[in-house]
Amino acid sequence: MSNQEKGEGAVTHVIEVKHLTKCFGEQIIFADVSLKFESGKIYGLVGRNGSGKTVFLKCICGFMEAENGVILQDGRQLKRDMEYLENMGFLIERPGFLENLSAYENLKYIASIRRLVGKEQIEECLKQVRLDPKDKKRVGKYSMGMKQRLGVAQAIMENPDILILDEPMNGMDDAGVEFMRTLLLRLKQEGKLIFIASHYQEDIRLLCDRVYRFFNGTVQEQDGTHAIP
Repeated sequence: MSNQEKGEGAVTHVIEVKHLTKCFGEQIIFADVSLKFESGKIYGLVGRNGSGKTVFLKCICGFMEAENGVILQDGRQLKRDMEYLENMGFLIERPGFLENLSAYENLKYIASIRRLVGKEQIEECLKQVRLDPKDKKRVGKYSMGMKQRLGVAQAIMENPDILILDEPMNGMDDAGVEFMRTLLLRLKQEGKLIFIASHYQEDIRLLCDRVYRFFNGTVQEQDGTHAIP
């Protein structure tokens, strides 16, 4: 796929994981994992609770360090050349928001930290996930599905090239799931590099170019059926 097909100004990124091992005490979460990820693709991570999917995503982000191995972003080493993965948006575990503020107020507060986006971009981002930027409803009154959509809005707000999403469809109704699938496929077409950890077989089957199963300390690529054990 050309850069033009991926979207004007799209930047190609490559993330490489080489011989990565993560343990908690004597428990091996995963061992000697070597994988390569490229822009314009969606990568699925599957496995039972506690199998290591979220830990793997945290290691890639730079939020957690592995015992052995390296993570490279475009040839630059995480924790040596940079503290965290650069130009990424993420939703890992439950999104945390100020519950007494509205969706717009939450994103405005987050955006004020780096000052990369303004009012128009925040409003457009909320519309992309079907939340009304003018709605004054406090986030504390939101359903789980609405909070997940707001979490995705936060992840994409600064137009990152890399998206790391842990169970992004949690709590969504059928309409919300279908819309989110469409959004993620569009972001893929724009050239984003996207990771999705999910328990939902249909999401993985419809969205992902490659799927990796986490099981008993190993990470194995699934076959074309993307069946979740």
